[in-house]
Amino acid sequence: MIDSSILPKAYTPEQVANMLQLSKNTVYQLINRGELIAKKIGKVYRIPVSSISFLFTGLDGDLYKAQKEDLKNLGKVQEELKKVRANL
Repeated sequence: MIDSSILPKAYTPEQVANMLQLSKNTVYQLINRGELIAKKIGKVYRIPVSSISFLFTGLDGDLYKAQKEDLKNLGKVQEELKKVRANL
């Protein structure tokens, strides 16, 4: 059996909306914009506590933008790796 005390706490968008005194739609918009990181499990989202705290520091948005930039540059990095490996 899994010890629930070691699992990170996660909330539904509805619970987060209630905690932050926002509408449920606003929470979903934050998720879609990448300002609030959530994991979709089946048909429902779960939002970890760390994501809610990062919402106030702005780190989630920064991490999301950085990830998008990294993915955009991934092809260039792979091409450079091919060139380097070809010269080995």
